Amino acid sequence: MENNLIILAVICYFIGSIPFAYILTKLFGFGDVRNIGSGNVGATNVLRTGKKKLAFLVLFFDILKGFVPLIVLKNYLFTNSSELIVCAIASLTILGHIFPIWLKFKGGKGVATYIGYIFAINYIFGLIFIFAWLFIALIKKYSSLASIVCLMILPLSMYIMQFDKDINLLLLFISIIILIKHYSNILRLFNKTESKIKF
Repeated sequence: MENNLIILAVICYFIGSIPFAYILTKLFGFGDVRNIGSGNVGATNVLRTGKKKLAFLVLFFDILKGFVPLIVLKNYLFTNSSELIVCAIASLTILGHIFPIWLKFKGGKGVATYIGYIFAINYIFGLIFIFAWLFIALIKKYSSLASIVCLMILPLSMYIMQFDKDINLLLLFISIIILIKHYSNILRLFNKTESKIKF
């Protein structure tokens, strides 16, 4: 059983580490996404190529990376196991996105994959995150600010709605990792040098 858990954790990591932003921008002839805008391997940076459909495609696949593994684990492989263990294993998709082995462990910020992961845990919290993100992003025009605020709002929302405490703690831990990855964005927001997004 323990060996199976380790194998599945490794599989989740490798699924999460697939750098769709890097692959698709190369595939469609836009070069290395790391040489564009902020250099981040994520959908927001792909949007800076001016290709909205390509950015949406990257976003879709990055969300799917977080959603599908957890759904499969919960509904087909570990139906009688602790939900916390299943969620912990599936969380490796987010870490894979942030620290992909293929790009020398320098990946994206993990927000899109985190969104898919949240939807797989509970779609209500996924919708809270999406709507809060859109509201802030549309008003302030900062993708990073919207993500940062939502990463703080979500664990609080789960606490208020008395969702599973252990899973909430796991999500809080993941949120902190993603917030740390946003350190440079936070500095640019304070310095008013952060790039705005165009919808």
